Amino acid sequence: MRSSSINRRDFLKSAAAAGGGLFAAPFLNCGKLGVGRPMKRVFGRLGFETTTLGLGGQASLQWTPHDVDPEKIILKAFSLGINYFDTSNLYGPSQTNYGKAFRRLNLIPGSPGYDEKLRRSFFLTSKTHMRWAKGLPEVPGVNNWTNSPDQQKSAVLDVKRSLSQMFGDGRGGYPGGAYLDMVLIHSISSMAEVDAVYTGLHKPDPGQEVIGALAALRDYRDGTNLTGLNPGEEKLIRHIGFSGHFSPAVMMEMIQRDTEDILDGMLVAVNPNDMLYFNMQNNVLPVAGSKNMGVIGMKVFADGAMYDKDAHWSSQPEHVVRRIGSPSLPSRPLVEYTVSTPCVHTVIIGIGEISENSRKCQLSRNLSDAQVRITDMKDSRRREIEAMAAQVKEGKTNYFQGPPRGLTPVQAPRAVRLNARPGQIRLTWHTAFAGSHPIDRYEIFRDREKIGIVAHHPQITKDPFEFTDKAADPQIPDYQVVTVDRGGNRAVGEVKIKD
Repeated sequence: MRSSSINRRDFLKSAAAAGGGLFAAPFLNCGKLGVGRPMKRVFGRLGFETTTLGLGGQASLQWTPHDVDPEKIILKAFSLGINYFDTSNLYGPSQTNYGKAFRRLNLIPGSPGYDEKLRRSFFLTSKTHMRWAKGLPEVPGVNNWTNSPDQQKSAVLDVKRSLSQMFGDGRGGYPGGAYLDMVLIHSISSMAEVDAVYTGLHKPDPGQEVIGALAALRDYRDGTNLTGLNPGEEKLIRHIGFSGHFSPAVMMEMIQRDTEDILDGMLVAVNPNDMLYFNMQNNVLPVAGSKNMGVIGMKVFADGAMYDKDAHWSSQPEHVVRRIGSPSLPSRPLVEYTVSTPCVHTVIIGIGEISENSRKCQLSRNLSDAQVRITDMKDSRRREIEAMAAQVKEGKTNYFQGPPRGLTPVQAPRAVRLNARPGQIRLTWHTAFAGSHPIDRYEIFRDREKIGIVAHHPQITKDPFEFTDKAADPQIPDYQVVTVDRGGNRAVGEVKIKD
């Protein structure tokens, strides 16, 4: 059916018209709760201003209850001024639901009335869980998942599948001019997966039997064919990023290996119970922030585990949370907590239900709650919210996150005698991991005597921290690098000299 031309301003007018347009007036009046123009933040180095709330691609967009229309949720988000939209190749019908809404909004390139200005006004992200773009070797610790029926499964096919489902015929075809603002390599969880996605990146060769996702995604970002996987030299994506729920250490490794600044964005699980686990806030978030990556927060409600749902992955409509908060834990402080977390630019939340009643409209309430600046919340208030959330399920809500480690010693400490300068020894190490407090410094000890201090900074490359002892004893000394956090906690790392 041919779509009518509706830009955002006309969309708002027509949707509000009683008995006309896309919806009746009671639907649109499900409540802005005082939000006029939604607050925006500069999205890292991506050159876009994103609203502090984005629409998540799961909940009722994926596991749709029988009495919910997912298309209306998407259209409602547009009407409220939300401009960040999330989906994935793993989210069942989520992408096709976006496709239905995009047709209503005339967002199909090449179609009559295509609204290119509206398309430029929002940011659309999809994801691939494929670690490989060519070849499918079975490697321990590397998980490849896709809903694509094509037997030649790859990250490239996932990109094209996204475009086909949202802008094309849903069977593999997509129109010229269709693009994704960003593709995330989804849920990186092991060092083996980092190895996989980086395979062939630095020396791309079409003759390689196995090529990782990053090299091919770069081709489809730049319109190149270095991998031999983009023969048409198409430009289908604008930015590349990754996501993670489980291990900050793995996510930090993903960023540190990116010597070419290919990774522009990161989606990360952050909520008030983050600190009860191997936390993201004091580990990977400062690294991403130091590289000015666009950061999206997720799992604000721990996939519903903060409320009615048990702490496990959702997989059916019954798992979708369709109410707002609870008497013991309102939703507002949870949203405010994540939105005000340093380095986070926007937060995606899946929507179970919208309503004509403004107090029951999840989308409107979440948008209202997300009108927060990073500087608005004091540390004391963050601790209060953490204490409140920790009472839910005894704090065992973040099933997707690794167990706590506390403050750790430095990684891979090493001492090497500088032969060109007798009596000098150079110590190197990689970052320690933080517990409940950020790391402050590293104290250097020789034979139990403190001889120096090195300030901590987020380690954004594989270049190690270093310290040179210029007055080493001719005898082989013992060294320690002691990690000290801002809470005064200490973790000792022994260093052995390698001659």
